[in-house]
Amino acid sequence: MSLKLAFSPCPNDTFMFHALVHGLVDAEGLSFDVYIHDVEELNARAQRETYDITKLSYHGWFTVRDRYEMLSSGSALGWDCGPLLVRRAGDEDVLERRPLKIAIPGTFTTGALLCTLAYPGLGEQIPMLFSEIEGAVARGEADLGVLIHEGRFTYRDKGLALVRDLGAWWQDTSGCPIPLGGIAVKRSLGPEFAAVFDRVLHRSIQYAFAHPEASREYVASYARELSAEIQRKHIDLFVNRFSLDLGEEGRRAIDTLYRRYERDYLHGGRQEALPHGRQRGKGA
Repeated sequence: MSLKLAFSPCPNDTFMFHALVHGLVDAEGLSFDVYIHDVEELNARAQRETYDITKLSYHGWFTVRDRYEMLSSGSALGWDCGPLLVRRAGDEDVLERRPLKIAIPGTFTTGALLCTLAYPGLGEQIPMLFSEIEGAVARGEADLGVLIHEGRFTYRDKGLALVRDLGAWWQDTSGCPIPLGGIAVKRSLGPEFAAVFDRVLHRSIQYAFAHPEASREYVASYARELSAEIQRKHIDLFVNRFSLDLGEEGRRAIDTLYRRYERDYLHGGRQEALPHGRQRGKGA
């Protein structure tokens, strides 16, 4: 049986999955059809259970956790790596205007969730591809933008300025690292399968750490940002000890974010829960 495996084109994912995709580690007899999409597209497709194994934003996973199990390996979770809320340079008084238009990298991204938690009632959230947000804010099509992935390294060069580091806000208010995204497996495949794939992915990440140059061309072939230096910074920031194993600290961070999601996002009226984990909104 060939399993449907999906992850994003971002350097942290292609770095971690390179060895698995190219047969460089023991896959314990598993074979895969590989699909690569933007993380918000993956969040949306998880609502339809399109893939057996898929990258998901933690916000996206919260909406399908009854159908997908999050693995211990493969997460982007850590300290000082959260999304950034930015504005145009020179627009220092932007937060005094209401309502505002906020460009977000998708309704079900963790960045959008953190923006809502940190700034409830800030304004209209406008979902768009993450790589288009810097331009939309610079052109005045949005007052603010939530940047994820490579944008945190390039926004100053695009004429933008930091309003708040949403990851730092989360750390200060929760005392936990920020869970951004992870790799989830359909619960219908069973716990034994999840354990096997978790081992396989763990091997792939170990291989990536041991041979960091092996994946360079593969990473570059999908990266939005062409600079090898930015790609390396991205990997160094988002692939860490939590990527190998969430551990107790990582799981506590996820549980803390889920409780805040339930209390302040769902029960706070930001989103109406629908049956079977589905929610109204883009991609639901």
